[in-house]
Amino acid sequence: MTPSTDQTSTASGLISTPSLLRRMSCWLYEGLLLFAVVFMAGYLFSTLTQTRHALQNRLGQQVFIFLVLGLYFTWFWHKGQTLAMKTWHIRVVDLAGQPLQHHRALLRYVFSWVWFIPPLVLFQFMNVPLTVTLLACPVWIFLWAGSSFLHKDRQFWHDHWAGTRLMDVRPLKIEAA
Repeated sequence: MTPSTDQTSTASGLISTPSLLRRMSCWLYEGLLLFAVVFMAGYLFSTLTQTRHALQNRLGQQVFIFLVLGLYFTWFWHKGQTLAMKTWHIRVVDLAGQPLQHHRALLRYVFSWVWFIPPLVLFQFMNVPLTVTLLACPVWIFLWAGSSFLHKDRQFWHDHWAGTRLMDVRPLKIEAA
């Protein structure tokens, strides 16, 4: 076992948890890839609704993008990996090490919004200025990611709540004799 991974026994064998650095690198890469998904979803919504101004149909567009992201993540997590997860050799599975069912992937998507809900609540409902909210967002993400060290398997808490886990699927290096 390397210091950057934790291992847990399951019914299907030994599952290694990717390091926090790898998971957060994957998380950032996923954000870059999602820029294109959100852009295309926004363009599609604006075209279909004939929206001419960004503030028109704002709530409708937010709901539409939330649903598109839900479809994106649910589909790819059901298959085991998003493109970013493939790049970083991380797979999402259920607690038995099996691929996710659609309902579990959807549950994981809903719970994963805990990464963003607290800063959004500050801005939307507590009338905190946008600059303070933008500063609070990385602080919250840092704290939330760090809270995985309090979990016995070093998993994120939204994975624990959804009954899922991330596993390291890097290819094994075979040393030549």
